[in-house]
Amino acid sequence: MSRILPPDVTESEFNTALDKFRAVLGAEHVLATEEELAPYRDPFPTNNDERFIPGAVVFPSTPEEIQELVRIANEYKIPLSPVSTGKNLGYGGAAPRLSGAVVVATGRRMNKIIEVNEKYAYALIEPGVTYFDLYNHIQEKGYKLWVDVPDLGWGSVVGNALDRGVGYTPYGDHIMWQTGLEVVLPDGDLLRTGMGAIEGSDTWQLFPYGFGPYPDGLFTQSNYGIVTKMGIALMPEPPGAESFLITFENEEDLKYVIDIMLPLRIGMAPLQNVPVLRNIFMDAASVSQRTEWFDGEGPMPKEAIKKMQKDLNLGYWNFYGTVYGPPPQTDMFLGMIRDAFLQVPGSRFFTTTDRPEKGDRGAHVLHDRHKINRGIPSIEERHLLEWVPNGGHICFSPVSAPDGADAMKQFTMVRDRSIEYNQDYAAQFIVGLREMHHICLFVYDTARPETRDQLLAMTEVLIDEAAAEGYGEYRTHLALMDQVAGTFNYNDGALLRFQERIKDALDPNGIIAPGKSGIWGKRLKGRGF
Repeated sequence: MSRILPPDVTESEFNTALDKFRAVLGAEHVLATEEELAPYRDPFPTNNDERFIPGAVVFPSTPEEIQELVRIANEYKIPLSPVSTGKNLGYGGAAPRLSGAVVVATGRRMNKIIEVNEKYAYALIEPGVTYFDLYNHIQEKGYKLWVDVPDLGWGSVVGNALDRGVGYTPYGDHIMWQTGLEVVLPDGDLLRTGMGAIEGSDTWQLFPYGFGPYPDGLFTQSNYGIVTKMGIALMPEPPGAESFLITFENEEDLKYVIDIMLPLRIGMAPLQNVPVLRNIFMDAASVSQRTEWFDGEGPMPKEAIKKMQKDLNLGYWNFYGTVYGPPPQTDMFLGMIRDAFLQVPGSRFFTTTDRPEKGDRGAHVLHDRHKINRGIPSIEERHLLEWVPNGGHICFSPVSAPDGADAMKQFTMVRDRSIEYNQDYAAQFIVGLREMHHICLFVYDTARPETRDQLLAMTEVLIDEAAAEGYGEYRTHLALMDQVAGTFNYNDGALLRFQERIKDALDPNGIIAPGKSGIWGKRLKGRGF
């Protein structure tokens, strides 16, 4: 395959820029052959053409090296696509939005845990620090602190927060708990936000707002700079914790579960953590393969779905959460939760004690959530990809109010489209305090292009249908970023116009991640494919 070049760049110019990158980083930290670049392509390709293909990959080790890379990139108009560990697999992994861009993989060498402060419960870290890294460091030091972790702990703490990912302890909204950034701007300048802008400040990770406008949010899901350090608040270890599972037999129970949940969650007690309501496909895929239940083409029959529920001793909907505190408090909270949800006919309540994992496949997710909800990273959710051969996935993730009617509307919409397009509807509802993420995980056989094409077409339909009902996605795959950005259409797209004015002011050459979140800037707008 011939090299893919970014727009307006000749082969000679690209090679000259790579030579200058090598002079800054060392030749071993610049990759450019097809074989070397393969891990930095979309791990679950959504198409057969030359989209999302890097022109090269570089591994800086310091902010100063990134500053030099940015200056060289401006000189030759070489787009740079920053990633941390690149583990956001269902959204494109480490691949660049614009083919030919140079991936700046900060996670390879910028992986220091700079500080963990037990007294004030925070960490200051570089982008390559994974949840496992930070957890293991805290355990080795004996600190009584927890890291809030997402479903899969193999990714970057910084990268997850910047993509506005979530976890499941009371500290589940990760960007809300970030505490100051260090950023290389598109012109090579180095910025520290909040109190970090004061030389010698000892409150950088304590008061993120500083003085004047608060810019941190501009660097989330954006292409306005390359983050090189981030502070993150940690949760003091509570005196105890217990996790629970509540099963609900029927699809239509969803509306009752969500409406019962809201008053218990919005006051942060008795539902203290970020609770998750998963359907049977999510839980079955964690411990089995599709062919165990149905070995045919097309949607899974209702009798096969009922067999999954019966054999795994689960409901169609399965609700997971954790309570924290001394035993008298956790016992009281568990009782309140049990009494509230068992009003739904046919529902059943279990704790980890009621259902030991040994010999009970249906209890596997409960015990995995018990780890995750106590800040212990896990990668058990990766088994979801074994649901079908050569498993890959793409997500559809609309946000709504935590309201039973909204939940049923979204569920019906996605389930019916899934049946139409011969996809299994595997999904979970994740409830913050005043919003609800509906994470639909479509697992498909990557060796069957026709299945992949159907899935992408279905997701495009769902995005527009959801937007017509007022539901927007909170993040999406590279292939869908322009479409999702277009659904935020109030006042003829005033939000995107604002974002692109900022892009053009900070980055007139369009150097940093053009096309990220649908933000292109004047130079490269309309030239993404």
